[in-house]
Amino acid sequence: MDYPRLLQAHLEEALDDTPVVLIHGPRQCGKTTLAKKVGNLRGYTYLSFDDVTLVAAAKADPVGFIDRLADKVILDEIQHVPELFSSIKHAVDQDRKPGRFLLTGSANVLLLPRLSDSLAGRIEVLQLHALSRCEIETGSYGLLEQLFRGEPAAGVWEKLGSKLAEYVVEGGFPEPLQRSNARRKKQWYQNYIDTLVQRDIKDLARISNLESVPKILQLAANQSAQLLNMSAIASPFQISRQTVASYFSLLQHVFLVDVLPAWHSNRGKRLVKTPKVHMSDTGLASALLGLSAEQLDSDRTMLGHLLESFIYNELRRQASWSDSDIKFYHFRDQDQYEVDIVMEQHGGGMVAVEVKAAATVTEKDFKGLRKLQSLAGDCWKMGVVFFDGEVPLSFGGGLYAIPISSLWNEGVDA
Repeated sequence: MDYPRLLQAHLEEALDDTPVVLIHGPRQCGKTTLAKKVGNLRGYTYLSFDDVTLVAAAKADPVGFIDRLADKVILDEIQHVPELFSSIKHAVDQDRKPGRFLLTGSANVLLLPRLSDSLAGRIEVLQLHALSRCEIETGSYGLLEQLFRGEPAAGVWEKLGSKLAEYVVEGGFPEPLQRSNARRKKQWYQNYIDTLVQRDIKDLARISNLESVPKILQLAANQSAQLLNMSAIASPFQISRQTVASYFSLLQHVFLVDVLPAWHSNRGKRLVKTPKVHMSDTGLASALLGLSAEQLDSDRTMLGHLLESFIYNELRRQASWSDSDIKFYHFRDQDQYEVDIVMEQHGGGMVAVEVKAAATVTEKDFKGLRKLQSLAGDCWKMGVVFFDGEVPLSFGGGLYAIPISSLWNEGVDA
C-alpha cells in the first residue's frame, strides 16, 4: 500500500534550496520509498550502500567515487560509508547547486564527527518516523498545530475501546502493517532486529557482546513511558553498567529508543531531572514483549504505559512535518505531580498532555497539569487529557479532555 508521507512537502522544499538533504530515521520506516518517490520525479540516480561491493568501492576511493556520480543522486544508507562526507563537502564547495545529494541514513550520522565537521552549513536534516495514524488512516496533518493555537478539537469522535490496543500493537512500520497473520508480523520483527544488530549496530561500534543488544532492547521496551532505570536494564548482564549504557545509547542512535528529558524551570526548585524512556514504535515494543492486542487490552497497566508511548510517538510524528520547532519533555516534581508529555514551541508556547486509556475523566486527572500551568506562566497554551471519549470537554482555565481519535481524524458535525 502506498501511504502518504506528510514529510514530503518539507523534503521537496529542502531540495529546492539546499545542496545536501539527509532523511534519517529507523530502518524500514519508509526513507528509501520516499526518497525514490521524490527522486523519480526529479531525475535522480539511485545508489544503495546496502550493496557491499558499492561500499567497498566508495571506501577505497571516496574522491573518485563522488566525482563520477551523476549530477543528482540518492545515496541510500550513507551511514555505511562516512568516508564520503569530506568528498561530498568538496563537491558541494565546487558547485553549491541545490538538491545535488539526497542522502538517507538508518543511524544518526549527525553524531559522527566527520559529518558535523564536513557538512555544517551545507546540509538540511529531516527525520522520518514510522507511519503516524494520520498517514495510515486519513492523510490529514493532525491536531498538533491546532493545540498550539490554543484551540480544542470540535466535533464528535469514535470511541475506540479495544481498537486502542490494536493500534498500539500495530505500530507504524509499513511492512508488518500489511501482514494480516500475527505469526508473520512477529517473524518480520525478529528479522528486523537481527538485521539491525548485524548491520547498523555492528557498523557503528565494535561490540564484543552483540547477543546482549536484543535483550537490552526488550528491557527498554518493558520500561517504555517510565523513568529511565539503567540499573534495572543492566542487572541481568555479566558486563559493566557503563557498557550496557553505551549499548543503550546505540539503540538511540538507530532510532529505536527515545530518551525524553525532564522539563526544567528556575521557578520549579523541586523538579525530578530523570529522563523517561519511550520506544520509538509501539508495534516493535509489543513484539519484543510478546503482547497481542488481546493480551494488551486485558493488561491495563501495560496498556497505559504503551498507550502513552503511542500518543508520544504520534505527536512526535506530527511535529516532524510542522512548520514550528517543537521540543518534547516530561514533567515531574518531588511531590509526585507529573505530566506525561510537555511540548514547547520555539519562540514561546507550551502544550502539556496527559494520557488515559479510560473513557472517563475527573478533576483529579488535571492535578499535574494545573501544577505545571502555575510554573509555565505566560507560555501556557493548553493542557490536555487525551481519553477514550467521544466529545471534548472543558475543565476551565485552558484545560481540556479531548478524545484520542481526534489526534488523527476529523470529527463529525465539526
